[in-house]
Amino acid sequence: MIEWTSPSWVQAATAWLDEQLAAAGMRRTGDVTQPHVKAWATALRAPTDRGVVWLKAAGPGTAFEIRLYPVLHRAAPDSVLAPIAIDEPRAWIVLPDGGPTLFQQAGTDQAALVQRMTSAVADYARLQRQVQPSVPELLDRGVPDARPEVMPQRFTEAVESVAEFARSKAGEDQRAAYDRVRSMRGEVERWCERLAASRVGISIDHHDLHPGNILGEEGEPARFYDWGDAVVAHPFFSMFVPLNYVDAEGGGAAALRLRDAYLGEFADLAPPGALREELDLACRLAKVARTLTWHRALQLAGEDHKFASAPLETLLSVAKPAYFS
Repeated sequence: MIEWTSPSWVQAATAWLDEQLAAAGMRRTGDVTQPHVKAWATALRAPTDRGVVWLKAAGPGTAFEIRLYPVLHRAAPDSVLAPIAIDEPRAWIVLPDGGPTLFQQAGTDQAALVQRMTSAVADYARLQRQVQPSVPELLDRGVPDARPEVMPQRFTEAVESVAEFARSKAGEDQRAAYDRVRSMRGEVERWCERLAASRVGISIDHHDLHPGNILGEEGEPARFYDWGDAVVAHPFFSMFVPLNYVDAEGGGAAALRLRDAYLGEFADLAPPGALREELDLACRLAKVARTLTWHRALQLAGEDHKFASAPLETLLSVAKPAYFS
């Protein structure tokens, strides 16, 4: 793991932060703290005379996030936080505090959470449509490519990425499930062909769209942050996480409500039945992409990391229904 917690690293990051704040006409007013340290990124928090700011440092597997932010803010400025400063070579970014997340605002009120999520996914769909013209730039900036035409190759990569773990650490049942998924290549190729023909097109997939990554007070358009898992894909990949989250918290009816609110933003492109079919296929293929996302994120983690089994578990879920699984 990068020595993000070492005094020398924190000192260097703090010095750079102070320089960037001064360049932006801001001043730090208190101590820098480090609330988040993961295998794939860390974040420093600093109070300033214009509110709290955050310095995020990304690891090599998610460094593209730093290059992604300017594109997103240019294409959909009302839907993402405006970067205060960026250092692309070191994969550092300074962002303003975006306020409480939907999860923090709703607390234990699941009905309120579902209502807010239903509105948020519609806002997110609009962001995706705004970003579509920028897809070539996203790819140039290193956002991982999960477009339907390359997903058969990504399936091969995903299978290979977990092969050693499946052989050496998985149980007998998991190894059997791994073999079943590995044999699904023909089916995966058919899913890819169907989505490649979609009139919906290609856009950004946040890839971790849960309430903890969505900001915005009630009655305001939602804003989205923490893009370190993002890929370029069929837009509907994005719905795998929110549909499963809402289903687990509020039941299948809540998830279907969320689905319909999201798909309504694409109603001009295809009939409802066709959109629902594409959503089902996209959510299944999203599991392949998420396997590789886990693999990238964990490249600096040890084999005993608490999420070490996540890539294999994610790949095995490809054999299960599209979502609610």
